[in-house]
Amino acid sequence: MRRFARGFFAAMTFFAILPAHAASISQASVNVGGAQAALLTPPRPRASVILMTGGNGYIAIGADGSIGRGGGNQLVRTRAAYARLGFAVLVPNNGVNLAAAVAYMAKIRRPVTIVGTSRGTQRAARGIAAGARPDKLVLTSGFLSDQSGDPDNVMRILGSPGALPRTLVIENRKDACRLTAPAGVGPFVKWSAGRAHAVWLDGGISQGRACGARAYHGFNGLDSRVVSLVAGFAR
Repeated sequence: MRRFARGFFAAMTFFAILPAHAASISQASVNVGGAQAALLTPPRPRASVILMTGGNGYIAIGADGSIGRGGGNQLVRTRAAYARLGFAVLVPNNGVNLAAAVAYMAKIRRPVTIVGTSRGTQRAARGIAAGARPDKLVLTSGFLSDQSGDPDNVMRILGSPGALPRTLVIENRKDACRLTAPAGVGPFVKWSAGRAHAVWLDGGISQGRACGARAYHGFNGLDSRVVSLVAGFAR
């Protein structure tokens, strides 16, 4: 927890005073692990993050690294914030070989953190079960345990916590999505055998579907807090 606190306050300071080279972040479309991905790279990366979007995971990446679908998803809409904080950022389409994606980003800069939100937490777990070995993992609004509301969850996908890296869970207490209920967090953290801890947020704005990106589920109105938490942990 002390290491997390140091990283968190460092990220908060860095978030408040953005580096002068933020405008020189490069954006490109790359093929990684059999899937197209958007890559954002600052001049001197401090660490790397792989952002696993929710929904069906298809984000229609353009030739210039732009994203044509799913732009409202919490991780997609905040991807540039991570790059401004010094992270190399990969946002892959669904179907990526996550082990290959981790290896690709490790060549840019370690540590490599996988960040999954909503159904992206399922895809992150499947990638880890298939051999991906990130340095860290963040799960937001996650399909974590049976108590989350769906039997296709991280605990069942992994089977045991042995392959789980150091993990941060971020959950909104007001998340009303029936598949990512806050009640699922406690059983997951207990199952993790000390590998995971949870940070709770409360509030924001809820619009549209309960499981949508603009509801409490998608941390609408809380983007800066989520980015700061992830950045502090990932650094």
